[in-house]
Amino acid sequence: MARKTMLFRAEEWKTRAGTAALLKELADNMETGEITLQRGEEEVTFSVPETVELEIELTEKTKEHKTERELEIEIEWTEEQTQGKVTLG
Repeated sequence: MARKTMLFRAEEWKTRAGTAALLKELADNMETGEITLQRGEEEVTFSVPETVELEIELTEKTKEHKTERELEIEIEWTEEQTQGKVTLG
């Protein structure tokens, strides 16, 4: 059975503009292939391979007088992808 380890977790309320700014910065870092997540003194840096699996999901849940929507953006890859190919030269 696979073991799952939480490396970083953050949840907070942000304005739409603040959220957009964070996503733009994340996108810029995604292009470089290295991302650092930081909250207070907690920090984790990791590499992202050239090809990843991208999943986007929009769901809606309705309860009595309240409708809740959730947009999830999930990016997955295997650790082996980040190590790159071995070459001789």
